[in-house]
Amino acid sequence: MEITDLITPENVILNLRATSKKQALQELSQKAAKITGLPERAIFDVLLEREKLGTTGVGSGVAIPHGKLEELDHLRGIFATLEKPIDFEAIDERPVDLIFMLLAPKSAGTDHLKALARVSRLLRDEATCEKLRGSDTVEAIYALLIGADDAGG
Repeated sequence: MEITDLITPENVILNLRATSKKQALQELSQKAAKITGLPERAIFDVLLEREKLGTTGVGSGVAIPHGKLEELDHLRGIFATLEKPIDFEAIDERPVDLIFMLLAPKSAGTDHLKALARVSRLLRDEATCEKLRGSDTVEAIYALLIGADDAGG
């Protein structure tokens, strides 16, 4: 599972404006609806349901919200840097400013878990996260995501 299997430059959002976890998920759902053609509300609902199970704020300013949708044809990712860090109820109680949303078909099985593990490994690297935070173009962020992936994250 490679990051390029999940994300394209069109799926990168620079300086997303959100003041809350819910608003960030709404904005990401709106973007995902445009990319997938699926209803924004269905995407938002599946993300909220997952958050009810426990936060996807994994710590160090990173969140990886995710969910499965019946109608989705393949795994999709959206990466966003936030204009300002927000409370995401992260496990380390630190605000989040990097979000990698992952959507998978209901039938994805282990591919969904492999993708989550891949994204988690990538964003666990502090140097990569600092470079992402310091990037000011979508192209630079995308290059960092796939470059870090090529290097083994």
